[in-house]
Amino acid sequence: MPRAVLRYVTHRITQHPDTDVTFEAECLRCDWSATPSEDGAAVDIECMGHTGRTTHEGFRRVCTSFALVVRAG
Repeated sequence: MPRAVLRYVTHRITQHPDTDVTFEAECLRCDWSATPSEDGAAVDIECMGHTGRTTHEGFRRVCTSFALVVRAG
């Protein structure tokens, strides 16, 4: 029985349906970091509070999600 070889298959990438996006942030001047959360605004508020206490203004923000690649169509 012959087998077909698919050389050009269109795919799409989406956020994995069983996961949430996680937001994180860390100060660029000290070892402080925000508590990771699924609520990006909560992480931003923690960063603003840290700035108010320390005058540190720079943060590295990370948004982590898990992707799922599937064939389109």
